[in-house]
Amino acid sequence: MTPDPARDDPDANAPRETMWQGKYVRAIKQGRWEYVSRTNEVRAVVILAELEGNLVLVEQFRFPIGTRCLELPAGLVGDEGHIADVEETALRELEEETGFTAERIERVGDYYSSPGMLAEGFTLVRAHGLRKVGEGGGTGGEDITVHLVTRDGLPALIERKRQEGVGIDAKLLMLMHL
Repeated sequence: MTPDPARDDPDANAPRETMWQGKYVRAIKQGRWEYVSRTNEVRAVVILAELEGNLVLVEQFRFPIGTRCLELPAGLVGDEGHIADVEETALRELEEETGFTAERIERVGDYYSSPGMLAEGFTLVRAHGLRKVGEGGGTGGEDITVHLVTRDGLPALIERKRQEGVGIDAKLLMLMHL
């Protein structure tokens, strides 16, 4: 029988203890493990959108890292009382952040950004049939800059942004290899 670390780990059946909880996140201890999750089962959706051979990226200030960050458009499914599904959230966030909408949203799969420390996962979607419908830039005080860049131009944009002190979301690494 193949070992199952989740079942064979002595902490697998240990009770989960919430060490601290705020409005959006909570710290959990289970046996010897400590990790962070979002409250209220909120998940993220990350949007891969292209327009005429250009990737649609956003740059915005991210408080946890103390600087602006270059990343794919994204949002939370079910936040702020929205009763929404992944596709609906993707369309809403794409329009709010970038000013684009899509004819169709295709689910690519579910992924985890830092599974050794965070329970948060995200659903990656691909937006098809983009068209401009608004200004973008975010809502409620967000200051989002939209970047359109070819895949070939992505490494140079990333390097330029690094030199400007902008953080780079690790998910952008996949775009250089897809």
